[in-house]
This record gives sequence, structure tokens and C-alpha cells, in this order.
Amino acid sequence: MVRPISVFCIALAGLAAAALNQAGAGAPAREQLVTLKTRPGVTQKFILITPQNPVAAVILFAGGKGNLDLSGASDRPVLGWGKNNFLVRTRDDLAAHGFAVAVVDAPSDRKERVGMRGGFRNSAKHVTDIDAVTAYLKKTVRVPVWLIGTSRGTESAAYVAIHAKEKIAGVVLTSSMTEDNSDGRPVTGLPLDRIRVPALVVAHEDDECRVTPPGGAEWIAENLVNASTVEVKIFSGGDSPRSRACGALSAHGFLGIEGKVVAAIAGFIKSHSK
Repeated sequence: MVRPISVFCIALAGLAAAALNQAGAGAPAREQLVTLKTRPGVTQKFILITPQNPVAAVILFAGGKGNLDLSGASDRPVLGWGKNNFLVRTRDDLAAHGFAVAVVDAPSDRKERVGMRGGFRNSAKHVTDIDAVTAYLKKTVRVPVWLIGTSRGTESAAYVAIHAKEKIAGVVLTSSMTEDNSDGRPVTGLPLDRIRVPALVVAHEDDECRVTPPGGAEWIAENLVNASTVEVKIFSGGDSPRSRACGALSAHGFLGIEGKVVAAIAGFIKSHSK
């Protein structure tokens, strides 16, 4: 039996409603800097935002080198890189939708210039680090844990979803890496048939980044043959780009429609976290 794939094309030009109206407004939850010992001599840092009564937890994987260079006190994290990344800059929006949010840095042994590029995102070491984050969230927040990646971060989200020992509730891939390049492995090169949890694939129809073409979203969905549920959401509209095509402040990073994209992600997660 062929499992149906839901495809939504979402035109946003001229829509004025604020996406967070669905969430219930409130003061932003405070950020914490958490540091875990994950492997011998290695630590994994992440920013944690925990709203009251979270409905799920999300682990966010930024793109590029993934080295956020987190520092600062435990109650006052400081971002050294990646402030404009789509998932990093919308972390408070996700928390406002009722999610505990973990924004992961590169681990301590990947702090050089290359960061998590060059194959680390599809390694057993990476899985071990993220398993530790997942276990921490399950212990402290006690809700289902989802993985969300954007751009090169989709390599992390998909690979961990395939190989994690800690159970995850689902995966969301945005502006997915589907073309070969020297920085890592495309999502299209992973055994997606091993993912069995709900999966949402999100793209922007005007994404001009060579390695994340919007057409790749449906290719990914078609190969998630064993995922319990698959949806594809293709967005349009937004603001004029303020970065290069593969930069965060462009259609690649859903510039100008962040609230709508976050609301769609939140709706999917909530509908499959019961």
C-alpha cells in the first residue's frame, strides 16, 4: 500500500495575520546555557528555552559550519555565530508556540574553522552527542523530542533521525540539502527509508541556493517511504533578499515569512505529538 504524501503550496503575499496569534502571547522564556559531557574529553553546549507547560521539545540544527561558538554564564548565553540563521533567529517564536527549544552548538572537539562540515554531521560521534541532548530533554522536560534542521542542518536532523538510540518523536527538514557538495553529505544520499517517525519537509519556491533547490523537498518526501506521516509545505512570498542566495536573509531562510513558517511547523508537531 502506498502511503499518501500531503503537499501544501502556501502563498503568503498579502497575508497580514501574525503567526503567533495561534500560540498565545506571553513573556519570552529565559534562555539557559547547558553543557553536557557526551564523549571522553568532549562537551556539547546548547541554548535551552523552556516555556511553562511545554507540549514538545525541539532540537534545532543551524546550517553551515554549525559552530555557534556559545559562551557566557549559564543564565546568560552568548551567541558568537549564526544569529541570522533561520532556526536560531526564530527560537523564541518556537518557544512561544509551547516548545522547549534546544539550539545545539558544534561539540568542543569541532570548534575549529570547519566546524561540523566535512562529514561530522553524518558520524556516530554526532549521534552520540545529540542522543545525550535528547536524553537530557526527556529527563528534565518530559515531553516528546523532535529534530529540526535547516540547510546543512538537515544533514544532522536526518542522519540522527536514522541512527539515534534515544527515541525521537519526529523530524522537520527546512531548505534541505539535496545536491552534492564538498561540505558534507546531502539528505538525498541518506537511507531515508529507515525513518519511521512523522516527517515534515519545508521549502521556499524561490530558494535559489544551488544545493537546496525547492524541488528537492518532494524528492525527500517520496523517499520517506516508511515514515508514519509525511507532509511537504512549499512557501512563497516574503521580503527582498539581504544576503546571498544561500544566506539566511533570503528566501533560503524564509526572510519576511518566518512567523508563517514557524506556525506551520508548530501545527505539524502538535498534531503528531499526542
